[in-house]
Amino acid sequence: MTSTETKRVADSELDDVFRPIFDRIAEGAVARETDRELAHTEIAALRAARFGALRVPVEFGGYGATVRQLFGLLIDLAAAESNLPQALRVHFSFVEDQLLAEPGPVREQWLRAVTEGTLVGNAITEPGVGAVDRYRTRLTRDGEHWRLDGTKFYSTGSLYADHILVAADRDGERVGVLVGAGAEGVRQHDDWDGFGQRLTASGTTEFTAVRVTEEQILGPGYGVPGPTYATAYLQLVQLAVLAGIARRAESDVRDWVSRRTRGYTHSAADLPRRDPLVQQVIGKLSAAAFSARATVLAVADLLDEVLAAGAKDDAALTAVELAAAQAQLAVIDTVLPATSLLFEVGGASIVSEGLRLDRHWRNARTISVHNPAIQKARAVGDHLLNGTDLPFGWSAGERVPAGEQAR
Repeated sequence: MTSTETKRVADSELDDVFRPIFDRIAEGAVARETDRELAHTEIAALRAARFGALRVPVEFGGYGATVRQLFGLLIDLAAAESNLPQALRVHFSFVEDQLLAEPGPVREQWLRAVTEGTLVGNAITEPGVGAVDRYRTRLTRDGEHWRLDGTKFYSTGSLYADHILVAADRDGERVGVLVGAGAEGVRQHDDWDGFGQRLTASGTTEFTAVRVTEEQILGPGYGVPGPTYATAYLQLVQLAVLAGIARRAESDVRDWVSRRTRGYTHSAADLPRRDPLVQQVIGKLSAAAFSARATVLAVADLLDEVLAAGAKDDAALTAVELAAAQAQLAVIDTVLPATSLLFEVGGASIVSEGLRLDRHWRNARTISVHNPAIQKARAVGDHLLNGTDLPFGWSAGERVPAGEQAR
């Protein structure tokens, strides 16, 4: 394991680079939501600024940012456009895997590619009965090479990516395969039909006789049991999205209230911004945004320590997994009510389609159902009461009777 360079970029330098980009991204958020326009232009701006290389060491052309700095910026980006951090979450996990890899030409090749703008998406989950212990996506020998065949869903970020990390079965072994997004036999579809996070490029990806070399097979894939940093890390990206949503919701509603001149005959003040009940709502929204951000950064600090030590200590991995799970329960319970409460500051005009304030609740609700909170709460309680292992990335899934194939 090789840790990142000790030389770090200052928070102020990162703000100088990315704040203007985030501001421009935020300007078009409502229009993109209305038109279902994927954020290709916005991703291009992030590529050009080497956003994907935040954690890459300075010696390889990156920023050498800490995990805390990365997650602080992910929150800021989510406040501008909540779809983008989610679309990039597997990319950042891929970068961490390279940072933890043994030094050598392959590691250096990928780290330098990331600084040049390369992005990695994912194709892990399968529709129907394809849970992690029975992937139908297969990697089979085809002469001197391998052949990849299968269908994946929830391929988050892959339409924005250069490479796709695919989970597949190879003779009963789960492996990760890295294929080019534009490789022959790869077909991607923007068919994610959720009511929130519509622009994450989470849809179906088909692999038909895709040629794979030995170098593209990364080893054991998602679903291998045992402690790992990755599930806490990936969950924390989702929580960073929630924290960003809370901040943008507070900002949008505060701006709307500040400009509003019409109140109600039974209001406590002549202007909405003078109404103590409206002020109370803004205060609660502000507190939700603050506490969500603070919670995410607290777990990011723990991840910094775990990753700097090589992510090999099972006790440390368990501690950070527990912290991420506890943070998930706290952040969801904070942000979801806040994105509903915001509508209390106005009458029918606040539900205008032009404002699209409903997107904050829809996006937060959608993010919150990833790794359902009720399951996570039970796992945390079982661990604390009985010492039961936390689930990490492993799940045998629910056996589905033949013929019953629903997403």
